[in-house]
Formats: sequence, structure tokens, C-alpha cells
Amino acid sequence: MVCIVLGVGGVGLLLLARSAPTWAALLPLSELGGVLFGAGVLGIGLDGYLKRENDELAERRLRQVLADNTPALRDAVIEGFAFQPDDLKRVATPELLDQVLRNSLALRLGDATFAGELYDDLRDQAIRAAERWQDVRVDIRLSMLSSAASGRTGLYVATIRWEYAVVPAFPVRRFVAVADRDEYRELAQESAATSAWYIRPKGNLAAGEREAFELVQFSVNGQARPIRRTARKDGQTYTVSLGEDVVRAARPVTVAYTYRTVVSRDGHLLHIDVEQPTRGISVELDYSATDIAYVKVVDFIASSRKSRLIETPEGIPGRVIGVQFDGWLMPRAGVAFVWVLHDSSAT
Repeated sequence: MVCIVLGVGGVGLLLLARSAPTWAALLPLSELGGVLFGAGVLGIGLDGYLKRENDELAERRLRQVLADNTPALRDAVIEGFAFQPDDLKRVATPELLDQVLRNSLALRLGDATFAGELYDDLRDQAIRAAERWQDVRVDIRLSMLSSAASGRTGLYVATIRWEYAVVPAFPVRRFVAVADRDEYRELAQESAATSAWYIRPKGNLAAGEREAFELVQFSVNGQARPIRRTARKDGQTYTVSLGEDVVRAARPVTVAYTYRTVVSRDGHLLHIDVEQPTRGISVELDYSATDIAYVKVVDFIASSRKSRLIETPEGIPGRVIGVQFDGWLMPRAGVAFVWVLHDSSAT
């Protein structure tokens, strides 16, 4: 602005010198105007030059600062993503989080397609699960079904007790036994509030009878809950209320329940699977009260961790076998017991 004023003032003095009266000729108006005009023009030129120099210098300084601090900024961003989930939640959408995790897994596995499909499947299983169970213990006892008079032979009674810690998501639990496979598949896809069993008709034993399936006990933190039963010819349902207050508290509780069902002696198989994401499980089978010669355990656990076999040592009364696993299991993982009978042990 000063340079412009000087330039304009110099031009004004030069014009005034040309039209000034005779007495004003004694004043050096033209010389002073030329000096002011030259100073203004020179100042404008210097200002433009210096501005370009300052801009280039500022840009070089900014680039140097960014170059010097980029590793620290990068590490801070990565650390925030890795160790500050609350900060990440504020700035990232679920879609962005999914893409970040897919890309990270792809870098680790070296296969973007495999990483993406693996992550999507695991995410869907985990997100769809309403509850997460911990420290699960399953105790199974097999015994002979004493109903020969009614023609119900060749069956074992399986008494199965579950106990686990969970933050309940539903105030009511349902246990459903059905004889229709399609109905069973539909029930098995429902939420954690429903547990389903398929009871294949065995002789004259129908799925709607207590002898085929019965929920005999249910407790929360050691306190028994009433059990309500409804039955029809081809199925039955047991309903138990945990209580709205338990769900509202959103605190871990210990759930325990026991049920009886029947399994075919000649089927040589009993399968137990988990219904929700589960951390830590112990499954034991006591077959002391049967004519089983020996049992093999097959676990369906997809993990880098190894499970541990539990088996009664020789010379100790009772025959118990089982498996323990300390990691996470996803729904439909489980354990199968396969047995050989005394009358077929030689084959």
C-alpha cells in the first residue's frame, strides 16, 4: 500500500510541475515526483519478489516439518487405531472399521479374497450372537433305559447338566424338543432365547413325551426358577423366566440347567455343541452305568489352541472321559462321543 501511495504521489508531483505557475518553478517538484514515483515502482517490484521468496521459504519449511514429523504422526495414528477404541469409534463408521480390518488381515495372510470372506463370516457370527458364554461346564451321565416292558429297548438315558457365566440378553429361555427336522432347523436359527432338540421317533417313544426329553432343573446364581411345560403329540416346550431385573442389571450371572433325553444305544454317538460364542469349556461323559466298552472323543473346535483330553485312569472306579478347551468357540462347534459296545468290541 505504501509503495502505491508513493507512486501515485510521484505522478501527481510530476503533473503539478508541468502546470505549476512561474513562482513554483523554483521548487524541485519534478525531481521530487520522479524520486517518489521511482521509489513506488521499485517498492512494488521488491514486494512481489520478496513475497514469492517468502512463500517458497514457508513451503520448504512446511515440507521439512512434515517430513521430520510424518513417522511420529503415522505411529500416533496407528497407535490410536490399535489401542484407543473409543477414539476410533468417534471417527470411524462400521463400514470403515470393516474395511480397515479386511485390509489388515489381507496384509497378514497375503490373500485379499480369503481375508475378506474369513473376516465377514467371523464378524457375522459374532455380531448375530446375542450372548457370550464363559467358563462352560457340561456334565453328561449315560444310563440304561429300564422300559423293556413297554418295548422301549436299545436306548440310553442321557442326563446332561450345563453351567456357564453370561450377561443375559433375554428375560425368558425356551427349550423345545420336536420330531420335525424342518421345524428343528428353524428353531435352531433363532436367538439365544431358544434351545432346540431334534428327537427322532424311536419305537413307540414320541418327541412330546417326558421320557423323550425333559427339563428337570433351571437356576440363576443358584436360585431355582419355575419351569412351565406345554406339550403336543410331536413336540414339547419348556419355558423359564430369568426375570426382567436380571436383564436390566446387565451383569454376569451363573446359569445352570439339567435335562434328560434319550439316545440310541446302537447309534454309537452323542454330540454336544455350543449355541453362542463361548470362552472356555469342559465337557465330561460318565458312562459307568452302561454296557459301553470304551469311548472316543472327537472335538469340532477350529482353533490354533489344542484341547485337553480328560480320562479316568486305569484302576479307578468309574469311567469318565471328556475334553477341555480354554479359548473361544464359535456357535455349532462342539464335542462328539463315539462308543463301542461290549458285544461288538471284538469287531
